[in-house]
Amino acid sequence: MHNLNSVAKINVKDTEITIISVEERDYISLTDMANAKESESRAADIIKNWLRGRYTLEFLGTWEQINNPSFKVVEFDHFKSQAGLPSFVLSVMKPMFLMSLCLG
Repeated sequence: MHNLNSVAKINVKDTEITIISVEERDYISLTDMANAKESESRAADIIKNWLRGRYTLEFLGTWEQINNPSFKVVEFDHFKSQAGLPSFVLSVMKPMFLMSLCLG
């Protein structure tokens, strides 16, 4: 289990963004950034649409290949090949499976 070291807030263009530090790594809240772009009720849709994009999944896959020696490239390629297609939708199970492939 990871140790939560600190939670901080920064202000960007009059929007409060949460930053969580875990084991000397910082994680910025995508939800806070999405809330700033649209209303809170639309934040989940903004993140879902961002995650289903081909370039986003390619970036995440590249990051994992560099930082995660256990990353399962072959399994990830299936998701990458589907990303960006109108039929590609992240279901509840897909993120859980993706998390099993990835570190971050």
